[in-house]
Amino acid sequence: MKLLMPYITAGVRAGWTDYVRSYAAAGASYIEVGLPFSDPTLDGPTIQEATATALARGARLDRIFSDISEISIKVPLVASTYASLVIREGAERFCRRLKAAGVDALIVPDLPLEECEEVARHIDLVLLAAPATPDARLAEIGRRSRRFVYAVSVMGTTGERDAIAPSAADLAARLRPRTELPVLLGFGISTPAQAAAAARLADGVVVGAALMRRVLDGATPDEAGAFVRELGTAMSGG
Repeated sequence: MKLLMPYITAGVRAGWTDYVRSYAAAGASYIEVGLPFSDPTLDGPTIQEATATALARGARLDRIFSDISEISIKVPLVASTYASLVIREGAERFCRRLKAAGVDALIVPDLPLEECEEVARHIDLVLLAAPATPDARLAEIGRRSRRFVYAVSVMGTTGERDAIAPSAADLAARLRPRTELPVLLGFGISTPAQAAAAARLADGVVVGAALMRRVLDGATPDEAGAFVRELGTAMSGG
């Protein structure tokens, strides 16, 4: 069974947790919850817009953690944010608050592999691998990651794209023999057809900007959930 992790920016809408519940009902394997940060350097225009919208609405960690604690689903939640937020609070306290709210794992894309040990002590840390990552480092990422490895399909920012980058196939082929964990491809997977193609290369996919574009354009939780269901159906060959 292929894994699917849809994304939502916390606080982007007043009822943002309804999107989480809708994703879960639509068959998500994991749900990525982006914690808004003022300088999201690895994110493209769509998620930057979602982040700015959430911050303008007053989204702050205390409120976000409170919101998450009220979600009752069986699908694991994976928070994603930048190292500055983690460091500002201290890794132990930050991770303790995440876990108390009900978050199962954490992605910190700008946290170097050499500096991840303290964070990894306190929560399951999902590590990223990129097309330019050497094989030996891929093996170390595969060894130290938890839950799955997030394979970044392109050297660039998140965002919708017309096609899956050729580098995705090469990265997945190099990474899968170097880890016992599932490999999920992300960055630029925008349509059910692309999700199906990515799922043939790896163990699953991450879809972020394509969903957030719909949310920003007014999609309801049910409509966003329907898109997640379409992605899953395509990935399963339906």
